Amino acid sequence: MKLDPFYLIVDSADWIERLVPLGVRLVQLRMKDVDEATLRQHIRRARQCCADHGCQLIFNDFWQIAIDEACDFVHLGQEDLMSADLRAIRGAGLRLGLSTHDEGELNAARDVEPDYIALGPVYPTILKKMAWAPQGLERLTSWKGQIAPLPLVAIGGLRPDRLQGVFEAGADSAAVVTDITLHANPEQRTREWLRTTEQWR
Repeated sequence: MKLDPFYLIVDSADWIERLVPLGVRLVQLRMKDVDEATLRQHIRRARQCCADHGCQLIFNDFWQIAIDEACDFVHLGQEDLMSADLRAIRGAGLRLGLSTHDEGELNAARDVEPDYIALGPVYPTILKKMAWAPQGLERLTSWKGQIAPLPLVAIGGLRPDRLQGVFEAGADSAAVVTDITLHANPEQRTREWLRTTEQWR
């Protein structure tokens, strides 16, 4: 499979309805610490918006809800992978993305044959406290050599001026959160990302 080079990650359907119409083609809905009813409401809104604008929607973590809501893609972290029913996920026809941060996690991810693997943080990130040091571009190249032809997603501290190096190092898609959601003008920054990633699309 092929992923769009611009991989937006947001924490609500509000963001999806705001930014996807600008031309975003790949978005992850990642919501934490909310009740199930709220999750389902946001998934349904996000799915409708993405369907209307030709955008691929990936839902984070809550694989059972993703199955119930007939999502077509779920992304799991390593802790979620340990408890997930992979047979149920595959049986429901969902595609699967996995996060990795070190060689052990990479091996665990490869064992379950996901549809893509993410590596991060590539650069220092303010999104959350990480137990891992920034991976750097050389690690991207190493990861890609080990997982090809699976798509590799780079995440962590990315911004438009760093994308050339990220893609040249082997990434197929660049994930972004705070560089857009904390920007003074998220719409303008989204358009900048779209312009910058166009050459890899």
